[in-house]
Amino acid sequence: FNKTLKLLMLNQWLTVRCVLIPRLKSPGVKRRFRIYSSALLVLQWLTNKDYKGGERFLVKMAAPLTLLVILSVTIRAVLYRSSLAEVISERVEVVSPLTAWKRVVEGLALLDLGVSPYSGDVFHETPLIIYLFHFVVDYAEITFMLADVITAVALYMAVMDYNKQVFRKQKYALEADRYPLDCLELIRSPKEMYYIPLKVAMFYLLNPFTILSCVAKSTCGLNNAVIALFILTTIKGNVLLSAIFLSLATYQSIYPLTLCAPALLYLMQRQFIPVNFRRVSFWWFIAQYAFMYLGSLFVIVGLSFFLLGSWDYVPSVYGFILSVPDLTPNIGLFWYFFAEMFEHFRLFFLCVFQINVFFYTIPLSIKLKEHPVFLIFMQLAVISIFKSYPTVGDIALYMAFLPVWSHLHRFLRNIFLVSCVLLACSALFPVLWHLWIYAGSANSNFYYAITLLFNVAQILLVSDYFYAFLRREHHLSYGLYLKRKDGSEATLVLK
Repeated sequence: FNKTLKLLMLNQWLTVRCVLIPRLKSPGVKRRFRIYSSALLVLQWLTNKDYKGGERFLVKMAAPLTLLVILSVTIRAVLYRSSLAEVISERVEVVSPLTAWKRVVEGLALLDLGVSPYSGDVFHETPLIIYLFHFVVDYAEITFMLADVITAVALYMAVMDYNKQVFRKQKYALEADRYPLDCLELIRSPKEMYYIPLKVAMFYLLNPFTILSCVAKSTCGLNNAVIALFILTTIKGNVLLSAIFLSLATYQSIYPLTLCAPALLYLMQRQFIPVNFRRVSFWWFIAQYAFMYLGSLFVIVGLSFFLLGSWDYVPSVYGFILSVPDLTPNIGLFWYFFAEMFEHFRLFFLCVFQINVFFYTIPLSIKLKEHPVFLIFMQLAVISIFKSYPTVGDIALYMAFLPVWSHLHRFLRNIFLVSCVLLACSALFPVLWHLWIYAGSANSNFYYAITLLFNVAQILLVSDYFYAFLRREHHLSYGLYLKRKDGSEATLVLK
């Protein structure tokens, strides 16, 4: 009854605001009334979920998610029992020298013989991974399927919580009359966002890249699960768990260190701490997060030393990632370039390529400091494109976020072309590999050309979403239909 009364009072207030105010004769009143009516609908959806605390809402969403999980697990189980599993596990697009299951098996064999798995040049995963599979090696298939399910559910819950915050901010902006009159069509409605969390889970679980990575038993799936849990705990506002999962992701692969910036921005935004270098609260929060992050990382590294009894894994894991000694072909940019590189130039260009991953963090953080969740999406994309040993599993993680930005489609410029290029490259990877390695009618230039085109398409995709996001934010601030001083239509240019 109280909720209904509040909604009726709000409706009366909106009616008085839009009908009885002196601006009644203004031509924009009707549009303003429609905007405030939209605010009323948002409030109803936020405060009146089936009048039972959202219980029926959760049931409605949990049932499709359960069916999706069952379907995805069934597909993976069928592929595990097929003859394709062996073929998929050999694909250079799916596994890398870091994540290949065969290398994990080799490391386990050395560990069982009492020899350090890092004594040769075979195993390059972290000690926690090898000791995990030392106990669950007989249930490896279940472990990888469970990792995919955990990733999908974590992303589902994170996006659901993020959508609630988007609605809340949108409601406050509508109440404060911050949006121009012609931006009604840019305001997101509950109906269009209702199934976005489910779409995110579906984009991850049913993505062919994710399925191939799981069937090949690539340890990339475990890394994705850790990053997804980091994203979930960050959006939930749990500072300690966010720092722990970020340290675990950094321990697995150095590159997730760049996710520290969006995590800090989001958590400070959630706790109403301004990003101001002159404020003590700003530096105090960074010090707290850094202490928890470095403390967790110290504990994990110490545990690895305790399990292994030596520091052999440091050069074998992190030195391997940074120095790129194995030039096995993959979908990245490193292997061909450094295969053709003169040795005395190698160190310089190696530093340039590796810094490239971390360099974009600062300008992106400055530009997107008010939108840290979109910054996380951008950073995941940059990591998957520019890391030294990428696989299709890395791409699947950031592509799972594309439904979250479905409202940007009207501003995308090259989405059809980029989608066609990505699909064509994905189909041509095995074809050109066969022509190079087996038929002998092609060479490495053919395979690297399609790899280069694939990465260019990813860069165009990410930059297109970046442009669309900034353009929508600009329209929400200055209006959808921009005019020049002479009254002609203006063109928005991103600089």
